[in-house]
Amino acid sequence: MLVDSHCHLDYGALSEELDAVVARARSAGIGAMLTISTRLDRFPGVLAIAERYEDIWCSVGVHPHEAGGEPDVTVRQLVELSDHPRVVGIGETGLDYYYEHSPRDIQQRSFRTHITAARETGLPVIVHSRNAEADTARILTDEYRNGAYLGLLHCFSSMRQLAEKALEIDFLISFSGIVTFKNADEVREAVQIVPLDRLLVETDSPYLAPAPHRGKTNEPAYVVHTAGKVAEVKGVSCPELADATTGNFFDLFTKVKPPAR
Repeated sequence: MLVDSHCHLDYGALSEELDAVVARARSAGIGAMLTISTRLDRFPGVLAIAERYEDIWCSVGVHPHEAGGEPDVTVRQLVELSDHPRVVGIGETGLDYYYEHSPRDIQQRSFRTHITAARETGLPVIVHSRNAEADTARILTDEYRNGAYLGLLHCFSSMRQLAEKALEIDFLISFSGIVTFKNADEVREAVQIVPLDRLLVETDSPYLAPAPHRGKTNEPAYVVHTAGKVAEVKGVSCPELADATTGNFFDLFTKVKPPAR
């Protein structure tokens, strides 16, 4: 069994044929999926998906792209919304300086708010970082000094130094279809330094479809290709990689109930 630890099932083509998408994932051996919140005003739709399917769970949070549109999100809001039994994580949050869709100071404030909510709830914070390695590492480390919290770096595409900083505070690191791209040598280098017990795999669908599906709409079933490449880079078998990443997911997201096997 594999888990897609990060997907956006309320987006576009996936939401339009959701039953078929979920059926294909199950046929591919995907035993659980985590669909991710990016705006609080879209959260009811995300939660509805998690309530509809027994093997889908969700997070609550505001993506850094959207932080400027929802700048006043509070710790209290996140804590209250995360009390729902289908909500298992806080985020995604973090920093994205590539597109600059939101001012950096607002992104950073929102990031710290999400971390505080994660600390208060005991739920893991789901972190996005693009072209913002130094500030991401600084905030993660600063906040950890204020009190330990759980979390992961999702869709890792940064330098290995950020991976090392994340591992220092006991984070997990999740790899997407990027690991299969020909020019992603730095990402594969990061895979090599992440211990097997700290790895997750994801699709980030509908984006970043792995080879051999590049250019297509990504979906949870395709996480098998990402897992296969990660296993190859780590020098382990696909079943060993699947067992490790699935176990890591359930260990981190403790509100998720593993399926009967």
